Amino acid sequence: MSALFSPIKLRGLHLKNRIMVSPMCQYSATGGAANDWHFTHINSLALSGAAMFCIEATHVEAIGRITPGCLGLYDDATEAALVPILAAARKHSKAAIAMQLAHAGRKGSSHRPWESGQQIPLSEGGWQTVAPSAVPHKEGEAAPAELDDTGLARIREAFVAAAQRAERLGIDALELHGAHGYLMHQFLSPISNKRTDRYGGSFANRIRYPLEVFEAVRTVFPERKPVGIRLSATDWIEGGWDLEQTIAFARELAKRGVDWIDVSSGGISPLQKIPLGPGYQVPFADAVRAATGLTTIAIGLITRPAQAEEIVASGQADMVALARGMLFDPRWGWHAAAELGGEVDAPPPYWRAQPAEFKTLFGKTTFGAR
Repeated sequence: MSALFSPIKLRGLHLKNRIMVSPMCQYSATGGAANDWHFTHINSLALSGAAMFCIEATHVEAIGRITPGCLGLYDDATEAALVPILAAARKHSKAAIAMQLAHAGRKGSSHRPWESGQQIPLSEGGWQTVAPSAVPHKEGEAAPAELDDTGLARIREAFVAAAQRAERLGIDALELHGAHGYLMHQFLSPISNKRTDRYGGSFANRIRYPLEVFEAVRTVFPERKPVGIRLSATDWIEGGWDLEQTIAFARELAKRGVDWIDVSSGGISPLQKIPLGPGYQVPFADAVRAATGLTTIAIGLITRPAQAEEIVASGQADMVALARGMLFDPRWGWHAAAELGGEVDAPPPYWRAQPAEFKTLFGKTTFGAR
């Protein structure tokens, strides 16, 4: 039996396989609201064969968006925009639908990647970003405003409100974004956190605010539904956040009921030096899993079914999440199941796509037609 296509349980959520469609920013929202592009994107990849689809980084306040095109869930309009999209996905797909809640912090007010990705000046329609400290992401950028107690409380409550909206939308699971140089990662890393109060300096202080946010979200999201977190295991910069601190932080999250650690890396500074290669982040997921016993999700240049199978079968991670691989092949899960002897769900209109040599790919052996 394929390890990748074996079931896994996350609290009350039962998944038929170990594949997640990774949250992927689309930079295509209108004023934070999902639109026809998101309808196409979500409904397409909800039929990929992955047991869980995670909606892209969904920002908890308008100034927390990375770009003007980023998705949000911070008012009635952004909530309402997702209702018909999710209704369609539920009607035709059995995949669980998760959502990644995020705040960009100092990496906000940026152009879309295909429009340079650089910071948008206030004079050109940008906004004042916020962060743990008034330290810009890179030299030459405008500095973010350092968050005071009022700002910290506002953002914490924004995460809570977004989690409550997600529950009203029927979202099955949440993932908090604590990676890639965004706000919670900015608190964790000594590269970006230069505070001298209870939220800066020591390891215990730097993890305090992300823990507060996690606890607040976990408190309001239904107990039966899982809440995970994505972390950058290393900044890839000397003196920055590293694997040892990631493991220690994961242990604190475990005490608070975290359901998975989605293990990524980098993003805190353009000075990072990342040795890219197939599965280059998998050893981080392996290390976190071995040290903590937590469910981990491996990500990063995982493209081949045999590669994903080996990661799960060898115990390096409990699940894999694919991003670019899913964009390139929106039926990646089908093809992986065919190669590995697994079974996936597909809507009836697609059953006849099943090649003759894979008669039980969809759990169906016949397809009647007149």
